[in-house]
Amino acid sequence: MALEFGKATQDFVPLKEVRDGYAIMKDGSMRAVILSSSLNFALKSADEQNAILYQFQDLLNSLDFSIQIFIQSRKLDIRPYLALLDARVKEQMSDLLKIQTQEYINFVKNFTNTTNIMTKSFFIVIPYTPAIIKKGNPLGMFKRKGTDEVEQKKIDELFEENRAQIEERVAVVEQGLIRCGIRVVQLGTEEIVELFYKLFNPGDTEKPIKLT
Repeated sequence: MALEFGKATQDFVPLKEVRDGYAIMKDGSMRAVILSSSLNFALKSADEQNAILYQFQDLLNSLDFSIQIFIQSRKLDIRPYLALLDARVKEQMSDLLKIQTQEYINFVKNFTNTTNIMTKSFFIVIPYTPAIIKKGNPLGMFKRKGTDEVEQKKIDELFEENRAQIEERVAVVEQGLIRCGIRVVQLGTEEIVELFYKLFNPGDTEKPIKLT
């Protein structure tokens, strides 16, 4: 499945489309995006800290390609939680519990209005650029309309070849992070599109991408 971005967006970003969980750039290169959990390094013992540092050092030394570590900070959207509490108030049979729940709702509202509560998401971007990218027909131009079957078959085969290469890189990074005690999950097509949407629409508050 490939999702193409609108013309207005394409004028500002080098992204052509997202296909099968990979971002396809206009120059034909590919990007995989991994979401990672955080690690409270300060709470670890000295031995644990050293072990984590050595594992991370080994990961970096094992890479023969570049990676990008991206941290996204957003204000926590408390509205879904408040909506859930409002629903509980309506379902509550006890008047006392209704009052207590409503007081708690008011407390949460006042607290979040006076305090900026931020959420952080950690992403690792893994690139892959084919050795030879033919001008005029980059990998990113996956156009179904007006493309004959033979040409489309070649494009699909090229995509699969390049995907196999980037999947190897993803596996190396994931295994290295897991050895550091970090949970990871690779973003799919819809999640990458959501990530780019949030980047270019920072005022919109939506559900965060979940790490499962």
